[in-house]
Amino acid sequence: MDLLILGGTQWLGRELAKAAIERGHRVTCLARGEAGDVTAGAVFVRGDRSLPGAYDEVARHEWDAVIDVTRQPGFARSAAAELAPHAAHWTFISSGNVYAAQNEPGADETAELMPPLESDESTPETYGEAKSAIEQEYRDAIGERLLVIRPGLIAGPGDASGRSGYWVARAARDDEAMLVPDILEASVQAIHVDDLVRFTLDSIEGGLTGAFNAVGQRLTFGEWLDLARRIGGHQGEVVTATPEWLAEQGVAEWSGPESLPLWILDPEWNAFLDRSNRAALEAGLVLRPVDELLTELLEWERREGLDRERGAGLSAARERELLAALRS
Repeated sequence: MDLLILGGTQWLGRELAKAAIERGHRVTCLARGEAGDVTAGAVFVRGDRSLPGAYDEVARHEWDAVIDVTRQPGFARSAAAELAPHAAHWTFISSGNVYAAQNEPGADETAELMPPLESDESTPETYGEAKSAIEQEYRDAIGERLLVIRPGLIAGPGDASGRSGYWVARAARDDEAMLVPDILEASVQAIHVDDLVRFTLDSIEGGLTGAFNAVGQRLTFGEWLDLARRIGGHQGEVVTATPEWLAEQGVAEWSGPESLPLWILDPEWNAFLDRSNRAALEAGLVLRPVDELLTELLEWERREGLDRERGAGLSAARERELLAALRS
């Protein structure tokens, strides 16, 4: 199969390219090349999708499948105009952020979507609207040849954001008291990047179309934490703090430096990690056990360094400061 990946130099795109090559497919990656190199065996075509002529080289070819992971509506609009006639199948990696409501536990693919972003350029604040706009663009241009995959939290080795690996890494770091948000009954879903890649490529090879929530097994934050502590070997005290208190102390939610991952203060987002994956499971999605996911994450976190400066999570020093303030 001749496969074109629009991107392919960052985490998910690179893993898709690597796995496709291992399956024997011929892979071409169109990218600026600024975020990293393409995986070994892929053909690299340098192109800046914000500039005219970006698709000239790849538009001369007929593709069995195209995969796009962009968050920029302008990139999708230009790709659809230039490449739609040259692709037998098209996959867009969207996001669970496209849904208008994030407080409906178990919602499936029929849930209402965010209004499409009119601008060509997205920001972190308009991420959901941007992904919704791209879905609409590709539905209009690609029609019944389109596969839309909507992941939630993507986890596993290579997660440079630090979100998915924080809790198991924290459990392994030391046996000092662990500060956690008091959200033990909140939902958590995470899909291993390899499971997402396998489902994507299996679906492309099978000609699957339509929209699918590619999300992991649902469990509570407390269950996630218990597994992380068991796998990481943490025997120390667990100290809970209300989300409101954490916010008052300047602890960021979800992601970012000096944050506590996997919690969101806004109750309107209490089901962000609680979506139905029934359709994807019926279409062939296979999920590894969560303890296996966390074990692989810990192995990678150890290689990266448990005491490194993280993209998400508290440093040991900041955690001690917060615990002292909480107990004072």
